[in-house]
Amino acid sequence: MNFIGNLIWVVFGGLLLSLVYLIGGLLLCLTIIGIPFGVQIMRLGLFALWPFGGKVVEKDNAGGCLTILMNVLWIVFGGIEVALSHLTLGVIFCITIIGIPFGLQHFKLMMYALVPFGREVVRD
Repeated sequence: MNFIGNLIWVVFGGLLLSLVYLIGGLLLCLTIIGIPFGVQIMRLGLFALWPFGGKVVEKDNAGGCLTILMNVLWIVFGGIEVALSHLTLGVIFCITIIGIPFGLQHFKLMMYALVPFGREVVRD
């Protein structure tokens, strides 16, 4: 079932969403300061390409000072906008019964996009 959901996801917008994240991550990696943020955006892009069957969990060392600082900087410099876009898309998809699984994937992406540092994607 996850394969079918991912296939439908990729065909109807997941590929474009993933490419946007990957290109944004590559652009951020052009600067030294932007490398950690670019890596997180590329991880988000890879998760956005194939979201069914994966879940976001906290790493063991997720409560460190550097993780908190990077998450705060992430939220201030654009993370909130990315999370709000996934929230909006999730609500729009959940309006119809057929779109609920895709809306739930956007909610999962929203939580990862809000605070990506100290988290990782685990596949089932």
